[in-house]
Amino acid sequence: MEFSLVSGAPQGIQTPCLVAPVFQDAEPGGELLQLDRASRGRISALIETGDLPGRRGQTDVLRGLPGIKAERLLLVGMGKRGDFDESRYRQATTEAMKRLMGMAVKAAASCLPGLEVGGRPPAWRIQVAAQIAEECAYRYTETVKPKNGIPQLERLAFATGRVRQTGPLDAALEHARIISAGQALTRRLGDLPPNICTPAFLAEEARKLAKRHPHVEVEILERKQLEEMGAGALMGVARGGANEPRLIVFKYRGGSEDDRPQVLVGKGVTFDSGGISLKPGPAMDEMKYDMCGGATVFGVMESVGHWKPGINVVGIVPAVENMPDGNSYRPGDILTSLSGQTIEILNTDAEGRLILCDALTYAERFKPAAVIDIATLTGACVIALGRHASGLMTPHDDFAEELLAAGEESFDRAWRLPLWVDYQQQLDSNFADMANVGGKEAGAITAGCFLWRFAKDYRWAHLDIAGTAWLTGKEKGATGRPVPLLVQYLMDRAG
Repeated sequence: MEFSLVSGAPQGIQTPCLVAPVFQDAEPGGELLQLDRASRGRISALIETGDLPGRRGQTDVLRGLPGIKAERLLLVGMGKRGDFDESRYRQATTEAMKRLMGMAVKAAASCLPGLEVGGRPPAWRIQVAAQIAEECAYRYTETVKPKNGIPQLERLAFATGRVRQTGPLDAALEHARIISAGQALTRRLGDLPPNICTPAFLAEEARKLAKRHPHVEVEILERKQLEEMGAGALMGVARGGANEPRLIVFKYRGGSEDDRPQVLVGKGVTFDSGGISLKPGPAMDEMKYDMCGGATVFGVMESVGHWKPGINVVGIVPAVENMPDGNSYRPGDILTSLSGQTIEILNTDAEGRLILCDALTYAERFKPAAVIDIATLTGACVIALGRHASGLMTPHDDFAEELLAAGEESFDRAWRLPLWVDYQQQLDSNFADMANVGGKEAGAITAGCFLWRFAKDYRWAHLDIAGTAWLTGKEKGATGRPVPLLVQYLMDRAG
């Protein structure tokens, strides 16, 4: 989508549709007051009669208002003024964009960023609005045609009001473009069906990404190389899949040769049947989203390619299928990981941690400044946190604070779960160095404890995105999270 800034009084903005806020319990103010005066009180009259109550999420379209150059005025209910905060600003902006996407307009302008939002500066408000616009504009079209012939919104302008210095606003729009480019790629890869989005397909997509962005290099490791290096946990999971595994390694060098890189490791199970420990049938189709951790790494590298920061970044995606087959790994098998540690398999549906543990060991060779693994790892995390926050685990308090702060700034929030040594005993095994599951209790945490055993030699954090990577039901689809959180984290590191 094309974004721009527009100055001047809102009634003088020439556009097919102008978006303005209306509160449920407050007289018109700001831009709405100017629009009301220009239209000789038409708006306030409608509010007084109850035709525009301003309930949160409600939208109303007015046409042909006198004194206003916009062809249409889209009024968005903001709820009660006293309840208005960052979350409600995002909700109102989302409702406005959804309504715009259903209207026959190719261009619009929005006054919503002119609202005071919890002390947030105009640049933050415009960046949020632009990112939400891109999220609402996303359409999956790889295997299905659009369901209606309504013209797609192509251009969106933001009214700057009294802001005179537009440099920070231009930077905010560029920031939004960078994040949205990565988020869109992550959503596309997540939404693709598993018969298309195989490990080999992801490898080819990685090559295309590197071709788009000359500063990004990619290396693809295949079966023979993985077997020779001793990636026994990863290869154990891959045994039952007809599609061959890949280890995809992105390298971006924006800093000096001596700068230690930020390393991202993303779980790339392109379809998870559960293996021999077969999953129940209902909603199994959604297991195509089990590669969203890997898709997140793709998205972040896409953003990095556009942004070109002065830091070094490495992205690692172990990509496999987890399928039942005569050659599949079984409960009771013992796998030897790349680190040399042995793992007793108690459940083949706990496969993500097995491919991640080898990738975490592989990450050591880059002498990382920090490693973050991202994975749709456990249903237990969904039960604990729902679909609002990603689960964060790390033994490093300062690292947790950095990631939580990036989540708050980007509104792609995480919540820290404990990673106490007390939980480690649940992974005890009589036949190997550890078991791959720790029982029903604290399932998300014991999964993090398992991964921690392979990340002792560097600064490490784990993001469980099982609840945030995609939506279910009528709105089923990938969300592109936690790309905003991770790009913001990298931006904070890059200064």
